[in-house]
Amino acid sequence: MANRVLNMAFIGNGKSTNRYHAPFVLTRPDEFRITHVYERHPGTSAWKALPGVAYTDDLEALLSNPDVDLVSICTPVSAHYDLALRALKAGKHVLVEKPFTQTVAQAQELFDLAREKGLYLSAYQNRRFDADYLTMQRVIASGKLGRVYEIVATYDYWRPEVPEAAQGFDPYNSFVYGHAVHLLDQAVGYLGSPDAVQADVRQILGSGRMNDYFDFALNYGPDARVDLPIAPDGLRYEVKASYFRASLRPSLAAYGTRGCFVKQSKDRQEEHLKVFYLPGEPGFGVDRPEDYATVTYYDEAGYHEEKVVSEQGDYARLYDSVYHAIVDGAEPVVKPEQTLAVMRIMADAVAGLA
Repeated sequence: MANRVLNMAFIGNGKSTNRYHAPFVLTRPDEFRITHVYERHPGTSAWKALPGVAYTDDLEALLSNPDVDLVSICTPVSAHYDLALRALKAGKHVLVEKPFTQTVAQAQELFDLAREKGLYLSAYQNRRFDADYLTMQRVIASGKLGRVYEIVATYDYWRPEVPEAAQGFDPYNSFVYGHAVHLLDQAVGYLGSPDAVQADVRQILGSGRMNDYFDFALNYGPDARVDLPIAPDGLRYEVKASYFRASLRPSLAAYGTRGCFVKQSKDRQEEHLKVFYLPGEPGFGVDRPEDYATVTYYDEAGYHEEKVVSEQGDYARLYDSVYHAIVDGAEPVVKPEQTLAVMRIMADAVAGLA
Protein backbone atom coordinates (compact mmCIF):
# COMPACT_ATOMS: atom_id res chain seq x y z
CA MET A 1 0.00 0.00 0.00
CA ALA A 2 3.06 2.27 -0.10
CA ASN A 3 2.47 5.72 -1.64
CA ARG A 4 -1.27 5.10 -1.78
CA VAL A 5 -3.56 8.15 -1.65
CA LEU A 6 -6.51 7.61 0.68
CA ASN A 7 -9.93 8.73 -0.50
CA MET A 8 -11.83 10.23 2.39
CA ALA A 9 -15.31 11.51 3.11
CA PHE A 10 -16.57 13.86 5.79
CA ILE A 11 -19.89 13.32 7.51
CA GLY A 12 -21.02 16.78 8.51
CA ASN A 13 -20.44 20.12 6.79
CA GLY A 14 -20.10 22.59 9.61
CA LYS A 15 -17.29 24.30 11.49
CA SER A 16 -15.55 21.09 12.50
CA THR A 17 -15.14 19.85 8.92
CA ASN A 18 -14.35 23.19 7.35
CA ARG A 19 -12.18 24.81 10.02
CA TYR A 20 -10.42 22.02 11.92
CA HIS A 21 -10.16 19.18 9.41
CA ALA A 22 -10.29 19.99 5.71
CA PRO A 23 -7.72 22.84 5.71
CA PHE A 24 -5.12 20.48 7.17
CA VAL A 25 -6.04 17.51 4.99
CA LEU A 26 -5.60 19.72 1.93
CA THR A 27 -1.94 20.28 2.88
CA ARG A 28 -1.36 16.52 2.39
CA PRO A 29 -2.34 15.92 -1.27
CA ASP A 30 0.05 12.97 -1.53
CA GLU A 31 -1.70 11.22 1.34
CA PHE A 32 -5.39 12.19 1.12
CA ARG A 33 -8.01 13.15 -1.41
CA ILE A 34 -11.33 14.50 -0.14
CA THR A 35 -13.95 12.95 -2.40
CA HIS A 36 -17.27 13.39 -0.58
CA VAL A 37 -18.99 15.47 2.08
CA TYR A 38 -22.29 14.31 3.53
CA GLU A 39 -24.78 16.91 4.71
CA ARG A 40 -28.47 16.44 5.34
CA HIS A 41 -29.44 19.48 3.28
CA PRO A 42 -26.88 20.05 0.49
CA GLY A 43 -26.40 23.62 -0.60
CA THR A 44 -27.54 25.17 2.68
CA SER A 45 -24.19 25.33 4.46
CA ALA A 46 -22.63 28.72 5.11
CA TRP A 47 -19.22 27.24 4.27
CA LYS A 48 -17.79 27.51 0.78
CA ALA A 49 -17.85 24.24 -1.16
CA LEU A 50 -14.52 22.48 -1.62
CA PRO A 51 -13.49 22.25 -5.30
CA GLY A 52 -13.86 18.83 -6.88
CA VAL A 53 -15.75 17.37 -3.92
CA ALA A 54 -19.16 15.69 -4.26
CA TYR A 55 -21.71 16.91 -1.72
CA THR A 56 -24.48 14.44 -0.99
CA ASP A 57 -27.42 13.72 1.29
CA ASP A 58 -27.30 9.99 0.51
CA LEU A 59 -25.35 8.52 3.40
CA GLU A 60 -25.98 4.93 2.37
CA ALA A 61 -24.52 5.53 -1.08
CA LEU A 62 -21.48 7.21 0.43
CA LEU A 63 -20.82 4.36 2.87
CA SER A 64 -21.32 1.70 0.19
CA ASN A 65 -18.94 3.45 -2.23
CA PRO A 66 -15.93 1.11 -2.56
CA ASP A 67 -13.65 4.03 -3.45
CA VAL A 68 -14.07 5.69 -0.04
CA ASP A 69 -11.34 4.48 2.34
CA LEU A 70 -11.71 6.74 5.35
CA VAL A 71 -14.70 8.48 6.93
CA SER A 72 -14.24 11.44 9.27
CA ILE A 73 -17.27 12.06 11.50
CA CYS A 74 -17.75 15.76 12.29
CA THR A 75 -21.30 15.94 13.64
CA PRO A 76 -22.75 16.64 17.09
CA VAL A 77 -21.64 13.96 19.57
CA SER A 78 -25.16 12.52 19.84
CA ALA A 79 -24.73 11.07 16.33
CA HIS A 80 -21.15 9.81 16.67
CA TYR A 81 -21.89 6.29 17.84
CA ASP A 82 -24.52 5.46 15.23
CA LEU A 83 -22.51 6.95 12.38
CA ALA A 84 -19.25 5.28 13.40
CA LEU A 85 -21.06 1.96 13.79
CA ARG A 86 -22.52 2.23 10.29
CA ALA A 87 -19.20 3.24 8.78
CA LEU A 88 -17.31 0.36 10.43
CA LYS A 89 -19.95 -2.14 9.34
CA ALA A 90 -19.51 -0.77 5.81
CA GLY A 91 -15.79 -1.57 6.03
CA LYS A 92 -14.51 2.00 6.34
CA HIS A 93 -11.67 3.30 8.46
CA VAL A 94 -13.09 5.93 10.82
CA LEU A 95 -11.89 9.09 12.55
CA VAL A 96 -14.33 10.56 15.08
CA GLU A 97 -14.31 14.11 16.44
CA LYS A 98 -13.86 14.52 20.17
CA PRO A 99 -15.32 13.69 22.64
CA PHE A 100 -15.72 10.49 20.57
CA THR A 101 -19.01 9.03 21.89
CA GLN A 102 -21.45 9.79 24.66
CA THR A 103 -20.62 6.76 26.81
CA VAL A 104 -17.67 4.54 27.59
CA ALA A 105 -19.73 1.48 26.65
CA GLN A 106 -20.40 2.88 23.17
CA ALA A 107 -16.71 3.63 22.68
CA GLN A 108 -15.66 0.17 23.82
CA GLU A 109 -18.15 -1.47 21.45
CA LEU A 110 -16.82 0.52 18.51
CA PHE A 111 -13.18 -0.23 19.31
CA ASP A 112 -13.99 -3.93 19.66
CA LEU A 113 -15.75 -3.93 16.27
CA ALA A 114 -12.87 -2.06 14.58
CA ARG A 115 -10.35 -4.54 15.97
CA GLU A 116 -12.52 -7.49 14.86
CA LYS A 117 -12.75 -6.09 11.32
CA GLY A 118 -9.14 -4.94 11.09
CA LEU A 119 -10.10 -1.28 10.63
CA TYR A 120 -8.60 1.96 11.90
CA LEU A 121 -10.71 3.82 14.46
CA SER A 122 -9.53 6.78 16.50
CA ALA A 123 -10.58 10.00 18.18
CA TYR A 124 -9.57 13.26 16.52
CA GLN A 125 -7.38 14.80 19.21
CA ASN A 126 -5.59 17.44 17.19
CA ARG A 127 -4.25 19.26 20.25
CA ARG A 128 -1.61 16.59 20.66
CA PHE A 129 0.12 18.95 18.21
CA ASP A 130 -0.26 22.27 20.04
CA ALA A 131 2.88 24.41 20.22
CA ASP A 132 2.76 24.89 23.99
CA TYR A 133 2.32 21.16 24.67
CA LEU A 134 5.11 20.15 22.30
CA THR A 135 7.47 22.82 23.65
CA MET A 136 6.84 21.77 27.25
CA GLN A 137 7.72 18.17 26.41
CA ARG A 138 11.01 19.26 24.83
CA VAL A 139 11.98 21.36 27.85
CA ILE A 140 11.13 18.65 30.38
CA ALA A 141 13.12 16.08 28.39
CA SER A 142 16.13 18.44 28.41
CA GLY A 143 16.43 18.06 32.17
CA LYS A 144 16.68 21.80 32.84
CA LEU A 145 13.72 21.69 35.23
CA GLY A 146 15.15 18.84 37.28
CA ARG A 147 12.64 16.27 38.54
CA VAL A 148 9.17 17.47 37.52
CA TYR A 149 6.49 17.33 40.21
CA GLU A 150 3.64 19.43 38.75
CA ILE A 151 2.15 20.40 35.39
CA VAL A 152 -0.74 22.87 35.14
CA ALA A 153 -2.75 23.24 31.92
CA THR A 154 -5.57 25.79 31.60
CA TYR A 155 -8.23 26.63 29.02
CA ASP A 156 -9.55 29.89 30.45
CA TYR A 157 -12.00 32.31 28.85
CA TRP A 158 -13.61 35.59 29.70
CA ARG A 159 -16.94 34.73 28.08
CA PRO A 160 -19.62 35.09 30.77
CA GLU A 161 -22.27 35.46 28.05
CA VAL A 162 -21.90 31.77 27.15
CA PRO A 163 -23.00 30.27 30.49
CA GLU A 164 -25.39 33.15 31.13
CA ALA A 165 -27.26 32.39 27.88
CA ALA A 166 -27.50 28.63 28.51
CA GLN A 167 -30.54 27.52 30.46
CA GLY A 168 -29.98 23.79 30.80
CA PHE A 169 -27.37 21.15 31.54
CA ASP A 170 -26.32 18.51 29.03
CA PRO A 171 -23.32 16.42 30.13
CA TYR A 172 -22.29 15.64 26.55
CA ASN A 173 -22.22 19.30 25.54
CA SER A 174 -20.66 20.47 28.78
CA PHE A 175 -17.42 22.38 29.33
CA VAL A 176 -15.86 19.08 30.38
CA TYR A 177 -16.83 17.15 27.23
CA GLY A 178 -16.17 20.10 24.92
CA HIS A 179 -12.94 21.52 26.35
CA ALA A 180 -11.47 19.50 29.22
CA VAL A 181 -11.39 16.57 26.81
CA HIS A 182 -8.46 18.21 24.97
CA LEU A 183 -6.35 18.81 28.06
CA LEU A 184 -7.18 15.45 29.62
CA ASP A 185 -6.15 13.77 26.38
CA GLN A 186 -2.84 15.66 26.42
CA ALA A 187 -2.17 14.43 29.95
CA VAL A 188 -3.08 10.83 29.16
CA GLY A 189 -1.20 10.97 25.85
CA TYR A 190 1.92 12.16 27.66
CA LEU A 191 1.84 10.09 30.84
CA GLY A 192 -0.80 7.38 30.40
CA SER A 193 -3.78 6.68 32.66
CA PRO A 194 -3.43 8.37 36.05
CA ASP A 195 -3.22 6.43 39.30
CA ALA A 196 -5.87 8.66 40.88
CA VAL A 197 -8.09 11.58 39.88
CA GLN A 198 -9.68 14.38 41.90
CA ALA A 199 -12.28 16.41 40.02
CA ASP A 200 -14.03 19.65 40.91
CA VAL A 201 -16.62 20.26 38.18
CA ARG A 202 -19.03 23.09 38.81
CA GLN A 203 -22.04 25.01 37.59
CA ILE A 204 -21.08 28.45 38.84
CA LEU A 205 -24.50 29.88 37.98
CA GLY A 206 -26.28 27.13 39.89
CA SER A 207 -27.92 23.74 39.47
CA GLY A 208 -29.65 23.18 36.16
CA ARG A 209 -27.28 25.53 34.34
CA MET A 210 -24.38 24.67 32.08
CA ASN A 211 -21.11 23.27 33.40
CA ASP A 212 -18.82 26.32 33.22
CA TYR A 213 -15.84 25.34 35.39
CA PHE A 214 -13.56 22.36 35.84
CA ASP A 215 -10.49 21.55 37.89
CA PHE A 216 -8.94 18.08 37.57
CA ALA A 217 -5.89 16.77 39.39
CA LEU A 218 -4.40 13.65 37.79
CA ASN A 219 -1.88 11.93 40.02
CA TYR A 220 0.97 9.85 38.59
CA GLY A 221 3.64 7.74 40.25
CA PRO A 222 7.36 8.26 39.61
CA ASP A 223 7.42 5.41 37.08
CA ALA A 224 4.63 6.75 34.84
CA ARG A 225 7.30 7.47 32.21
CA VAL A 226 10.66 5.93 32.99
CA ASP A 227 12.25 8.07 30.26
CA LEU A 228 11.21 11.33 31.94
CA PRO A 229 12.66 13.08 35.03
CA ILE A 230 9.64 12.72 37.33
CA ALA A 231 9.96 13.54 41.03
CA PRO A 232 10.50 10.57 43.37
CA ASP A 233 7.03 10.96 44.91
CA GLY A 234 5.32 11.34 41.52
CA LEU A 235 3.75 14.07 39.41
CA ARG A 236 0.48 15.98 39.63
CA TYR A 237 -1.01 17.05 36.27
CA GLU A 238 -3.71 19.69 36.75
CA VAL A 239 -6.29 20.53 34.09
CA LYS A 240 -8.51 23.54 34.78
CA ALA A 241 -10.63 26.25 33.18
CA SER A 242 -13.54 28.61 33.62
CA TYR A 243 -15.65 30.90 31.46
CA PHE A 244 -15.36 33.56 34.19
CA ARG A 245 -11.62 34.35 34.14
CA ALA A 246 -11.23 38.10 33.62
CA SER A 247 -7.46 37.60 33.75
CA LEU A 248 -6.26 34.45 32.03
CA ARG A 249 -3.83 32.10 33.74
CA PRO A 250 -0.83 30.73 31.84
CA SER A 251 -1.79 28.24 29.16
CA LEU A 252 0.75 25.69 30.37
CA ALA A 253 3.28 25.48 33.17
CA ALA A 254 5.61 22.79 34.49
CA TYR A 255 7.46 22.88 37.80
CA GLY A 256 10.51 20.86 38.75
CA THR A 257 13.12 20.62 41.47
CA ARG A 258 15.52 22.89 39.53
CA GLY A 259 13.22 25.27 37.67
CA CYS A 260 9.98 25.98 35.88
CA PHE A 261 8.49 26.39 32.40
CA VAL A 262 5.68 28.91 31.92
CA LYS A 263 3.91 29.68 28.65
CA GLN A 264 1.24 32.34 28.88
CA SER A 265 -0.28 32.05 25.40
CA LYS A 266 -1.95 29.15 23.64
CA ASP A 267 -1.11 27.61 20.29
CA ARG A 268 -1.98 30.11 17.53
CA GLN A 269 -3.46 27.74 14.94
CA GLU A 270 -7.04 28.24 16.10
CA GLU A 271 -6.52 32.01 16.30
CA HIS A 272 -5.45 32.01 12.65
CA LEU A 273 -8.19 29.64 11.51
CA LYS A 274 -10.85 31.92 12.95
CA VAL A 275 -9.74 34.72 10.62
CA PHE A 276 -9.40 32.32 7.66
CA TYR A 277 -5.62 32.43 7.65
CA LEU A 278 -5.02 28.84 6.62
CA PRO A 279 -2.41 26.08 6.87
CA GLY A 280 0.25 26.39 4.20
CA GLU A 281 0.25 30.19 4.28
CA PRO A 282 3.47 31.82 5.53
CA GLY A 283 3.60 32.04 9.30
CA PHE A 284 0.45 30.03 9.92
CA GLY A 285 0.32 29.02 13.57
CA VAL A 286 3.85 30.26 14.23
CA ASP A 287 4.53 31.78 17.64
CA ARG A 288 5.98 35.27 17.80
CA PRO A 289 8.82 36.07 20.26
CA GLU A 290 6.27 37.54 22.65
CA ASP A 291 4.49 34.17 22.66
CA TYR A 292 7.55 32.18 23.70
CA ALA A 293 7.65 30.40 27.04
CA THR A 294 9.97 31.48 29.84
CA VAL A 295 12.18 28.87 31.44
CA THR A 296 13.66 29.74 34.82
CA TYR A 297 16.16 27.33 36.36
CA TYR A 298 19.24 26.85 38.51
CA ASP A 299 22.35 24.84 37.61
CA GLU A 300 26.02 24.75 38.61
CA ALA A 301 26.52 28.19 37.03
CA GLY A 302 23.67 29.71 39.02
CA TYR A 303 20.36 31.32 38.07
CA HIS A 304 19.04 31.44 34.49
CA GLU A 305 15.95 32.95 32.89
CA GLU A 306 15.50 32.50 29.15
CA LYS A 307 12.92 32.54 26.43
CA VAL A 308 12.39 29.26 24.59
CA VAL A 309 11.56 29.26 20.88
CA SER A 310 8.30 27.37 20.44
CA GLU A 311 7.94 24.08 18.65
CA GLN A 312 5.80 24.41 15.53
CA GLY A 313 2.24 23.30 16.19
CA ASP A 314 0.64 21.49 13.27
CA TYR A 315 -2.72 19.73 13.44
CA ALA A 316 -1.99 18.10 10.07
CA ARG A 317 0.41 15.83 11.93
CA LEU A 318 -2.62 14.07 13.40
CA TYR A 319 -3.66 13.21 9.85
CA ASP A 320 -0.10 12.03 9.14
CA SER A 321 -0.59 9.58 12.01
CA VAL A 322 -3.92 8.44 10.56
CA TYR A 323 -2.31 7.84 7.18
CA HIS A 324 0.63 5.85 8.48
CA ALA A 325 -1.59 3.75 10.74
CA ILE A 326 -3.83 2.78 7.82
CA VAL A 327 -1.28 2.48 5.02
CA ASP A 328 1.85 1.35 6.89
CA GLY A 329 0.33 -0.37 9.92
CA ALA A 330 2.03 2.07 12.30
CA GLU A 331 0.82 2.47 15.86
CA PRO A 332 -1.76 5.27 16.06
CA VAL A 333 -0.87 8.41 17.99
CA VAL A 334 -4.25 8.47 19.76
CA LYS A 335 -4.73 4.95 21.07
CA PRO A 336 -8.07 3.32 22.02
CA GLU A 337 -7.04 2.80 25.64
CA GLN A 338 -6.19 6.50 25.94
CA THR A 339 -9.56 7.58 24.57
CA LEU A 340 -11.33 5.18 26.94
CA ALA A 341 -9.32 6.49 29.91
CA VAL A 342 -10.27 10.10 29.11
CA MET A 343 -13.93 9.16 28.70
CA ARG A 344 -13.99 7.40 32.09
CA ILE A 345 -12.52 10.48 33.77
CA MET A 346 -15.13 12.75 32.15
CA ALA A 347 -18.06 10.44 32.88
CA ASP A 348 -17.13 10.19 36.57
CA ALA A 349 -16.67 13.96 36.82
CA VAL A 350 -20.09 14.99 35.48
CA ALA A 351 -22.07 12.15 37.08
CA GLY A 352 -23.18 14.29 40.01
CA LEU A 353 -24.32 17.30 37.98
CA ALA A 354 -27.88 18.01 36.93
